[in-house]
Amino acid sequence: MKEFNNKVAVVTGASSGIGRALALDLASRGAHLALCDVDEVGLAETAGTAQKAGSKVTTALVDVADRSAMESFANQVLEDHGRVNLVFNNAGVALSATVEGESYEDFEWLMGINFWGVVYGTKEFLPHLKATGDGHIVNLSSVFGMLGLPSQSAYNSAKFAVRGFTESLRMELKMQDCGVSATSIHPGGIKTNIVKNARIDKSVEILGQDADSARTDFEKAFITTPKRAAKVILGAVERDKPRAVVGPDGHLFDFVSRLPPRLYQSLIVRGASRGL
Repeated sequence: MKEFNNKVAVVTGASSGIGRALALDLASRGAHLALCDVDEVGLAETAGTAQKAGSKVTTALVDVADRSAMESFANQVLEDHGRVNLVFNNAGVALSATVEGESYEDFEWLMGINFWGVVYGTKEFLPHLKATGDGHIVNLSSVFGMLGLPSQSAYNSAKFAVRGFTESLRMELKMQDCGVSATSIHPGGIKTNIVKNARIDKSVEILGQDADSARTDFEKAFITTPKRAAKVILGAVERDKPRAVVGPDGHLFDFVSRLPPRLYQSLIVRGASRGL
């Protein structure tokens, strides 16, 4: 897909952060938008700004972890717009906890949004994308989908799964020669609300981390703006890249992930132990 003018793009998690930046960038390029989120106020703000570019914008309050809700959303988008060309499965949440300390409920909450939300968003919209013969699915993984980190077992699980799911999907689509492709996105630290809204379990204290200051420490490491992330993501779609890494820290993670596991795990343990 070389241009976005007059294309219909679906963006989940569109109320803020990367989702909002994607919506506004797409609108500036002439795309029409179908946006969803659970944050009604933020979603309305995104839609209002996007409409100023002259795009047709529809919104829906949708929990991406709810399969039936995603099915209804896909049907509504087709009814409202007549077609779908792009799907950005962006919605995500964060959880910090040890494997031993995290509850099953928290693990299932994160997987429901970060992994199953991607699966539902892909499967429900894929037939509509194939019907256009000109479509692209963009699934948000993470640099945490490249290597594991202590206290991030749930997040790592979801993001590694998104990466594998998307790579498998991309190869299947290429084999079918159906005009649809897929890209896995691996952002580093992006200045969004994901950490502010994260669940941080007291179990991280056994790793030498202070649960109360963990949010602040994480946010200090976020150096890339959502606007910049959106430009990298849309550039990856234009070039049909199988994978795109976002941010200088993202490229550092990519490099480290290529080191022997014994070496990079030792480096991470030492860095985490020192509070780096």
